[in-house]
Amino acid sequence: MDGNRIGTGIRQGIVGIRRGATRVDAATPPDRDRAVDALRAFAILGVVMGHWLVTALVADSGALHTASPLQHMPWLAPISWVFQTLAVFFLVGGHVATRGHASARARGTTYGQWLTARLSRLFRPVAAVLTLWTVVAIALLLSGADFETVRALVKLALSPMWFLVVFAGLTAATPLVARLNPLWPLAVVLHVDLIRFGLGGPSWLGWVNVAAGWLVPYTLGAAWTRGELDRARAGWVLLAGGTAATAALVLLARYPASMVGVPGGTISNLDPPTLAAVTFGLAQCGLALLLRDRLRRTMRRPLVWSAVALVNLSAMTIFLWHQTALMATTATMLPAGHLPGLHTLPDDLTWVAARVAWLPVFALALTICWTAFRTYEQDPRPRPIRTRMRLRFRTRIRAKSPHRA
Repeated sequence: MDGNRIGTGIRQGIVGIRRGATRVDAATPPDRDRAVDALRAFAILGVVMGHWLVTALVADSGALHTASPLQHMPWLAPISWVFQTLAVFFLVGGHVATRGHASARARGTTYGQWLTARLSRLFRPVAAVLTLWTVVAIALLLSGADFETVRALVKLALSPMWFLVVFAGLTAATPLVARLNPLWPLAVVLHVDLIRFGLGGPSWLGWVNVAAGWLVPYTLGAAWTRGELDRARAGWVLLAGGTAATAALVLLARYPASMVGVPGGTISNLDPPTLAAVTFGLAQCGLALLLRDRLRRTMRRPLVWSAVALVNLSAMTIFLWHQTALMATTATMLPAGHLPGLHTLPDDLTWVAARVAWLPVFALALTICWTAFRTYEQDPRPRPIRTRMRLRFRTRIRAKSPHRA
């Protein structure tokens, strides 16, 4: 009898999920480019998975410090090629921002109104993260926790913020860069690296690439809006050219093979961005453009589309809280001892296998964070349910930027 009840409950649950997916599909405007939302969702999930796989908090003498399996097993660098998807964020962000700004101007919306609306959606959920981690940091210090441990935790929790600052800056500059050829910022990155690495210039010059490097995919997104990247040839040129250039830089110019920062490394491809990171991003953007038609077809499936829509509606929450979910799991399990893949040194494949096994636990912790804090990502003004659903799918996702992915 109990088995029959369980089976009936499962079937009813599946039916309910399918009905909900059908409603989401029906609420989506027919002219919406679902490939944009799919790329944004895949990009945000790539960042989350990448951080969860290459970020370790090692327990040592009562303290926690960060480490990375890429530091001890550099041959795992291809993992960073799969999950370092920031260029896709900026590609989609440039496309959505330039399209949104043009639409706002056509409606008579001023630049100030448009920018205020976009930045409020960007930074509203940040307040919850900053508040919680301020309280946590103070409580840990007052309880006698090791200062370096608190510093490592806070730095890890707030590390996603740099992305938001850069993206906000590029968003504010959208009217100025909407017609900028991507070759101009690419040339800046090239010359900065030439001066830094080839001529022995100052290391601080690399920070110019924080703006110039991410401006390359952002302006590619603007070119997408203008229709200049509609042909498949554009995608193939970016993919082939970016791949060849990155391979040459890594093999011949000795750039790091990892596309993320590695503790103890003399050069990071990401902090600040190097020419190798930018050319790698070009290859990613090319692949994303080539996949647009296939993604559009796939997104016609209500179940798949509803999952993508949910990620987009909760993008900022997922992005801002995924590191907290990792750290909460690590701290919660610390009394059980130094568990493999969680508290131990990431120096062999046993750690990698154990870390993969921990991923569902991280996902559960992130789900709890999402349940608690997703309201900060929603429009605070009360609206009827039907109106709110319509606005979510016709306005909020449409105006959403890659960081919200």
